[in-house]
Amino acid sequence: MAALTSTDLHGALPLIAQGKVRDIYALPDNSSLLFVATDRISAYDVVMKNGIKNKGKLLTALSSFWFEFLAAKCPNHLISASEIPKQAEKFTDQLEGRSMIVKKHHIFPVEAIVRGYITGSAWEEYKKLGTVHGIKVPEGLKESQAFEKPLFTPSTKAEQGKHDQNIHPDEVVKLVGEKYAKRIEKLAIELYTAARDYAAERGIIIADTKFEFGLNQNDEVVLVDEVLTPDSSRFWLKSAYEVGRGQDSYDKQFLRDWLTINGLKGKDGVEMPKDIAQKTSEKYVEAYELLTGKQWVS
Repeated sequence: MAALTSTDLHGALPLIAQGKVRDIYALPDNSSLLFVATDRISAYDVVMKNGIKNKGKLLTALSSFWFEFLAAKCPNHLISASEIPKQAEKFTDQLEGRSMIVKKHHIFPVEAIVRGYITGSAWEEYKKLGTVHGIKVPEGLKESQAFEKPLFTPSTKAEQGKHDQNIHPDEVVKLVGEKYAKRIEKLAIELYTAARDYAAERGIIIADTKFEFGLNQNDEVVLVDEVLTPDSSRFWLKSAYEVGRGQDSYDKQFLRDWLTINGLKGKDGVEMPKDIAQKTSEKYVEAYELLTGKQWVS
């Protein structure tokens, strides 16, 4: 089967949203949703024309792993990553292994990014201004160097087709209120730290990652969306890590680099060559296997 870049349940369930990767369907109970991770891939907030075969299945499996691993630290929205709603059972070929039934929550309009190392847009800002998301950080840092402590560096949560905007942590208060802003920051750093320490034991550095949170009926902040996948994180091979340069990544940084080198950064309608798609897929699989200790079977 080719890469699944869109789903079509022929009206069996209402399609209520399409993100860069996920198609989201309403369920009859009105309290849960069906998330389907397609094989779409985006870079620089633009979705590529073609996809990465079985990427959605891998993202679903890795998110499920992390939801379980982090459950003691933060409640999450996952109900089941194996059940297929009876209304959509005849579409198993589109849903099996790539869908999750999740609880519906009010979603905070913030991308809760945590950075353990200075790289990417943070490095570019630092070189120009000596800051990261407007936060003053020590002078003399080198590319890919670890921060003394993880930094909470949020961004806005943009609609499809628009770009997320990096913001100072103080701006989160204006978006969600002081009570929830503090809780989101504390949780994001705690979750990142737990995952960082676990991954380091398995040979992977989690340079940075993005969490999303919602609010449940008990006024609890809940972990939602995907978590600690190659789409939402920068994974580096620990044994090859070297301060002072960019790192080889087990994530879509490989695709970002190809786009940048070829002058395609941020452009619509780009189709990845087969070798770029294949190499990106291999990076995702390697990350999954290192982090979970399981062999990937698509």
